[in-house]
Amino acid sequence: MKKIVLFFLGTLFALMPFEVKADEGMWTLFDLPQPVFQQMQAEGFALPYESIYEADNAIMKSVVNFGGFCSGVVVSPDGLVFTNHHCGFDAIRTHSTVEHDYMLNGFIANSYAEELPNENLFVSFMVAQKDITSLMDSLGVRNMPFSMVEELVDTVESVLSRQLREIDPTLRLEVKPFYEGNRYYATTYRDFKDVRLVFAIPKSMGKFGGETDNWMWPRQTCDFSVFRIYADPDTNGPAEYSERNVPYHPDHWAPVSMQGYKEGDFAMTMGYPGSTNRYLSSFGIRERYAENAARAQVRGVKQEVMSRHMRADEAIRIKYDSKYAQSSNYWKNSIGMNKCIDSIGLIGQKQRFEEQLRRWQETTGYLKDELNFERMGELYTKRYDAVRMFTLFQETFFSDELSTRAFKACFGRMEVQGSEDTPENQYIQFEDNSNEWDKATDSEILGALLQNYREQALPQYIPSFYEYIDSAFNGDCRRYAEYLYDHSQLLESDKPIYVNRPTYGSDKGVEYGVDLIDGIMRLMADIRDDMTDIDEQEMKLCAAKLRMEQDMPNYSDANFTLRLSYGQVGGYVLGGQQSDYYTTAASMVDKMIMGERGVIDYEAEPEMKTLLSARDFGTYTDPRTGTMQLCFLSNNDITGGNSGSPVFNGKGELIGLAFDGNWDSLSSDIFFDRELARTISVDIRYVLFMMDRWGHADRLLREINAR
Repeated sequence: MKKIVLFFLGTLFALMPFEVKADEGMWTLFDLPQPVFQQMQAEGFALPYESIYEADNAIMKSVVNFGGFCSGVVVSPDGLVFTNHHCGFDAIRTHSTVEHDYMLNGFIANSYAEELPNENLFVSFMVAQKDITSLMDSLGVRNMPFSMVEELVDTVESVLSRQLREIDPTLRLEVKPFYEGNRYYATTYRDFKDVRLVFAIPKSMGKFGGETDNWMWPRQTCDFSVFRIYADPDTNGPAEYSERNVPYHPDHWAPVSMQGYKEGDFAMTMGYPGSTNRYLSSFGIRERYAENAARAQVRGVKQEVMSRHMRADEAIRIKYDSKYAQSSNYWKNSIGMNKCIDSIGLIGQKQRFEEQLRRWQETTGYLKDELNFERMGELYTKRYDAVRMFTLFQETFFSDELSTRAFKACFGRMEVQGSEDTPENQYIQFEDNSNEWDKATDSEILGALLQNYREQALPQYIPSFYEYIDSAFNGDCRRYAEYLYDHSQLLESDKPIYVNRPTYGSDKGVEYGVDLIDGIMRLMADIRDDMTDIDEQEMKLCAAKLRMEQDMPNYSDANFTLRLSYGQVGGYVLGGQQSDYYTTAASMVDKMIMGERGVIDYEAEPEMKTLLSARDFGTYTDPRTGTMQLCFLSNNDITGGNSGSPVFNGKGELIGLAFDGNWDSLSSDIFFDRELARTISVDIRYVLFMMDRWGHADRLLREINAR
């Protein structure tokens, strides 16, 4: 193991001192610039440099990629993992039935035997990371056509992965571009595939505030769930699910702090931010604005239908809870991001910076005749309508079960079974996933979105099946959708669908799928022509920025690799008003009273109101304020994928779990507003309080050593 780590340890690069923006930056760990670390120390980080990445008990060893979409943290010597409730939501939903609704009522495993396995759920630990830019350069990455770079990256990844697995078959390696493709890093992971549900708070608490409070402050959401990593009993290494597996014993786990925080205290997150585009040009931001508008518009239509059906039937609510949450999250994000782009004049800011960069380029000659702003603008303008329509198309036609199946069947995404000697007997077969969707709900979603697409789309991007809607259904999209759901064999599960018989070709669901493929291919053709040139221009724009600012460190855009951000606990000033930086139990009780008066998102069980109305919260009381604090603000730099990220104090102790940002941070994927952007985290003492007073999970609290 030590040889592998040493192989992937890069040499730290030295940089001149500069004024660090303390609350901005998603920094890679293995090459954390010394000036950044020195600023962290100045603000209260009390551990040595090695404690972040290199040491045997390095903090990073407690942080996990949770499921490929969130972050989490190991908090016990027996592999207990904390993440957000909304990160564990689908696992909780999968185990829920009307009779045993763990989403509604919560779940508590009182022994190892009661902990629930989850198919396809995994956690990954980053083992090491290394800069391999010199290797890529030696292989000619700078001199080959931009369209061939991805193939080279895949080849290098395969070769390095094979070499790594010869040393340790439990490891996995990824090669990814950083800094818009100006650098390349190889990252080694160890994946654990036996991850079991241990504890889930009722939905009323885990999603308290719902869409009313999403992306808003103040918050009281108890956004956490608990899982456990299981390992091979002989090696303590990764293993597929087996009853023989035992709790994993990690190299390091995060100690929990019961002492809390005060305003100005050091706060550090580690996690897996998904994607940012902060090097993006003004032309790219204009395009992103159009995509956001299209996404929000379509999702608003879809969510109205879903919400109505979910309110009417508990079984449907269970099926669609997770889908609705995923949809609404980025519906609101898209709206908020565009609002922020407008309010801070971001496109104008970018244009002024690009003019500055252009003047520097003219003075230095750097990338002369390669980085061309006029050319970049022309390329973006040429594809603007197609990109906007592509977002509209995706959001419309990948929102219901029939459309999903039609696309898979007609685009060759389904395995054709049966002998080639008897083509008439070859077939495809869909698994029975009836527990995940409802016919009436999905049919109405499709009908509503078909009508909406016709009203929003440019004429050249209207699929051919609309002609059939007009001729056979007098233009009634809802009747057409109902017809497809009633008659298409594509919705038959666990039953062969013969692909070479006349009944297949004449199936209207199949015809619909063929037209979908034709429509998306036409859109992609209009986008693809200029995609490579645009990507190359954006890469060179980033390269020019890095060269112009070479006397100061710049972090790479997020790409779902482990990153560190740091800053301080504290509120913000908006409209001349100073926000609080934490919320209290009393503030949640006030909202629960609103829930009793009909505000659905603030409804909660009477037991929860009783618990939070306590006069004495015991060890969970903050020693400074004399109350129990629920959620808090910090100016850490996060984005999607950071959900569940641990928030550490200056001693490396866990004080909370990041779960959201405030409304004014929604432009952060493309611009970080130092004054207004804030991370919202659930206080770890609130988490433990609910595990104790509601869940009576004494065995878990002893394991965490939080008593």
